[in-house]
Amino acid sequence: MSARRGAAVAGLLLAATAMLGWWQARRAWDAPGPLPGARNIVIPRGGIDAVAAALVDAGALDRPAGFRLAALITPGGPPRAGEFAFPAGASLHTLLEVLRVARPVQHHLTIPEGLTSARIAALVNGAEAMAGEVEPPPEGGVLPQTYAYEYDTARAALLARMAAAMQRALAQEWEARAPDLPLASARQALILASIVERETGRPEERAHVAAVYLNRLRLGMKLQADPTVGYGLGEPREGGHRLSRADLERDTPYNTYRIAGLPPGPICAPGLASLHAVLHPVASEDLYFVADGSGGHLFARGLAEHQKNVSRWRALAQ
Repeated sequence: MSARRGAAVAGLLLAATAMLGWWQARRAWDAPGPLPGARNIVIPRGGIDAVAAALVDAGALDRPAGFRLAALITPGGPPRAGEFAFPAGASLHTLLEVLRVARPVQHHLTIPEGLTSARIAALVNGAEAMAGEVEPPPEGGVLPQTYAYEYDTARAALLARMAAAMQRALAQEWEARAPDLPLASARQALILASIVERETGRPEERAHVAAVYLNRLRLGMKLQADPTVGYGLGEPREGGHRLSRADLERDTPYNTYRIAGLPPGPICAPGLASLHAVLHPVASEDLYFVADGSGGHLFARGLAEHQKNVSRWRALAQ
């Protein structure tokens, strides 16, 4: 065999070997992996070796050497740390695509309206996939809504987001408030909104309840709000608990049967709807309301009408 022919044959063999290697690499790149079902996997910091070890431990990878090589020679950058959702049978290609470009898993925590700061802190401290612990925030200082967060988010950071959300919402609502309200500051609006939040669970009533309290403030009448009395005694009363006469006579800063004007601070975290109701009340001259026995309230402008409504409610409550 001539030298020229030998060189040609060698070249063909090298090309064939290269093609075979490329084909095998391509098959390994796209071949289904061992992960039996879709799963969220937490990927630690620490480089490719730490990532490969986490994938092996989670059952998403059999041969870490192939993963390390693929991560080094393919474009797209290094794998990221975090919690990611991987599909069943994820290939090397899919594993690296998820680790390079997919959005980390989003967890969600819902803060219901009307909770005290102590109960909000308990929810945050009990939430999954977060780090650290928090103390109760200032009463009324966080906005009730659903918050998304990623694995290992600091609880303190999430609580700070909740506080910032309340500050923004309160500032926006205060800026757009109705004219001539008997409220001197956004904080006073927050305090009254917390009372409205605890007074009624019916969305259609909030602006009417707010109007009653605003009318009382204008006239210098005591608010006589039962939820503030309950707050001053400890924790808000749930399930329609009726306050006793002794409760109403207790001397606390939150007993609005005894003090004039608003209490010194919020009694819960009000939602956006209650903030809006206080700053955009209905047009009404009503000064009284009482439960109607069905979850709502009966409103009255004068005392005589109110006393009739009270008698009706007492008859239903017996």
